[in-house]
Amino acid sequence: MSRVGKAIRRYFIGGLLIWLPIWATYIVIKFLVLLMDGSINLLPTRYQPHALFGTDVPGIGLILTLVILLITGLLVTNFIGDRIVKAWDKLLSRIPLIRSIYSAVKQVTEALLKPSGKSFRKVLMIEFPRKGIWSIGFQTSETFPHAPGDKNHITVFVPTTPNPTSGFLMIVPEDDVVELDMSVEDGLKTIISLGVVNAGKPPANINTM
Repeated sequence: MSRVGKAIRRYFIGGLLIWLPIWATYIVIKFLVLLMDGSINLLPTRYQPHALFGTDVPGIGLILTLVILLITGLLVTNFIGDRIVKAWDKLLSRIPLIRSIYSAVKQVTEALLKPSGKSFRKVLMIEFPRKGIWSIGFQTSETFPHAPGDKNHITVFVPTTPNPTSGFLMIVPEDDVVELDMSVEDGLKTIISLGVVNAGKPPANINTM
């Protein structure tokens, strides 16, 4: 490749490195805004902006969603609201199929969003999919009591790359994992970037199984 060709290639890649993250961020934010803005359709037709003002008002649905979330959070954080939530959970737990879906989503949401949650608090390395090959995972529990043997086992979620929303749930002895000096955010960056972005300090030593 000529010197001019190499320069053009370098400039092109440099431009991609700047604009691609901006474009991806814009697409994600646009999707979320449109999704929340669509909540205005939950209102009766006569109360929607095009009926009240004669035209659609962009952003009203987004504001409505944020207000609903804030009011809901305000209501459920007091004693009466907590009782209502428990009664609602009890009702849904009696409905087949809905019970399984609602319970699973609720547990995952609480684990990820509650400050007291223990999930995704540690970034680990485990030998997977075979001995000698290491994968990055996130510890999701302190213990798994159903595992055989006397060793303490933990559950580790090993995401796929570059899409970390799917992956494998591993039940491994606690002694067989290596904890990384890395935040969960940096761990996700490493996975999503296909390993291009590396953060944190390397472990002092790695003992194979």
